[in-house]
Amino acid sequence: MLGVSAPDLPATQARLEAEIGKAVVGQREAVAELLAAFFAGGHVLLEGVPGIAKTLLAKALSRALDLSFARIQFTPDLMPADIVGTSIFRPQAGTFELRRGPIFTDVLLADEVNRTPPKTQAALLEAMEERQVTLDGARHVLGDAFFVVATQNPIEYEGTYPLPEAQTDRFLMKVRMGYPAAAEEAELLRRAAAGFDSHDLDAAGLRPVLSRPEVAETRARARRLPVAEPVLDYVSRLTRRSRELPRARLGASPRAGMALLAAARARAALRGAEYLSPDDVKAVARPVLRHRLILRPEAELEGATPDDLVEELLETVEVPR
Repeated sequence: MLGVSAPDLPATQARLEAEIGKAVVGQREAVAELLAAFFAGGHVLLEGVPGIAKTLLAKALSRALDLSFARIQFTPDLMPADIVGTSIFRPQAGTFELRRGPIFTDVLLADEVNRTPPKTQAALLEAMEERQVTLDGARHVLGDAFFVVATQNPIEYEGTYPLPEAQTDRFLMKVRMGYPAAAEEAELLRRAAAGFDSHDLDAAGLRPVLSRPEVAETRARARRLPVAEPVLDYVSRLTRRSRELPRARLGASPRAGMALLAAARARAALRGAEYLSPDDVKAVARPVLRHRLILRPEAELEGATPDDLVEELLETVEVPR
């Protein structure tokens, strides 16, 4: 297996961000969070209004990591078989042939995931949690690099099916993309005037940064990053304290604590750290916890947001020295 030595990891992250930047202008925070989620082995719920390059970001990520890519447009009439595939009977041979669905890929873009009914949304659950699907009673394993990027529009709710807590909890992070800054939007227009085509990443000069073995090795390095007992205790106190917040109806589960640890480890590994620090935990707390903390109705009426709860959590839990 090709290795990526620890001192090279910050340079590797910089190269990945630069390569993705050939297609996606700005959105540096979203790119960094997406990379941390991928190398932590999790999945991402990507939220943003239409037209801010959510699809392009997922495509550029797969290209920079030299991984296969598939996109599913989630609609009200989408069926589970449209995602996982089905068995087709071949009369000439008298046998059934497995026709694999688009889920058999590395990077899967589940576009507007909240526009399809719960039965179809649930078809993703087994794949996201266990990296496998079951067809006609047979188990089919997905690749080690399988990574779901599910998008949703935070503004338009008509004709949507909000994801239940059981499904949102399967996402390691909820990443938010906002409008670009003025200079970034001007650069977008300059690129468009010069003929940039978001459907042609080859023309944009976007090339793979890591090979598949290097991707696996980088993930392994993140999982092996040492964690001191005080930092483990800090993660535990954050998750337990979240269940006691006065404005929270639902706090973070033990799985949320493990997600916080995994995401923080990946972030620390990518910046070349030799051990996990509390600052790494704090840096990923918002994208990891914002979709897991549920507000009380009265807090929602007062205009509070899940990010406010995370901010309160970080302010009230003592950081280890």
